[in-house]
Amino acid sequence: MQSSDVVFFWYSFWCYLLSFGLFTLYFAFKKRLLGTLGTALLLLGFIPQTIGIILRWKLSGHAPFSNMFEYATVMSWMAVLSFAFLLLRFRKMIIGVFVSFVVLVLIVSASLLPKEMHQQLVPALQSNWLKIHVSLAALGEGAFAIACAVSIMYLLKSAMQRRSRDIRMFPSLELLDDINYKAVSIGYPLFTLGALFAGAIWAYKAWGTFWGWDPKEVGSLIIWLFYTGYLHARLQRNWKGNRAAVLSIAGFVMTMLSFFGNIFLGGQHSYG
Repeated sequence: MQSSDVVFFWYSFWCYLLSFGLFTLYFAFKKRLLGTLGTALLLLGFIPQTIGIILRWKLSGHAPFSNMFEYATVMSWMAVLSFAFLLLRFRKMIIGVFVSFVVLVLIVSASLLPKEMHQQLVPALQSNWLKIHVSLAALGEGAFAIACAVSIMYLLKSAMQRRSRDIRMFPSLELLDDINYKAVSIGYPLFTLGALFAGAIWAYKAWGTFWGWDPKEVGSLIIWLFYTGYLHARLQRNWKGNRAAVLSIAGFVMTMLSFFGNIFLGGQHSYG
């Protein structure tokens, strides 16, 4: 028997799945109605997902950040929220083709994970620093997901232009490159504060040490160093365009590998 919050998550899953299907048809047939319906379903799915997150918080009595299912859900929620902002800002619903794919990957990943709701948290999770740590890290990685989505668009449009075939429905290369940079610029400080600083303080409160070489800690450090290198290359070496897009995609792949590393590597972060 599924809890009521999971039912809302399933509603959002089907909205995101149908949205991706409609966006794929929009990309193939260039029919604006298909894109409009895909956009509507992507934003519609955000509503039951938000209700599910709030309901899970209420039913469990604590913030829904205690296992990998909840983390992936919040990350996908942030990606949809970012898409809504981009839609309002740039009026380019074609971005939804690739954002919906990334959101679907995240929500499918969440659906495959254990969904049990923990009423009583282990002592290590009973900390306000956990809420800060996980929420900021998930929001930051949601922004990295958007950067990955627009980077895929950039590389596709760039490749088509080199073959003298432009995808006119795509935003310009300059705009895609700018969105990539801004998404990383938003995600980087959130990830820095959440995954590293708040994470270190939480680790000290929970285990008595700021750093324990846990696989998740090492993964977060590698991701942070990678995106630090991305920003350095962007600002100091003027790395833009294809190189920046490839870096952004590689960074998000590393983020997902670190996320699933909990399952295979265990460690102190493997709570669910």
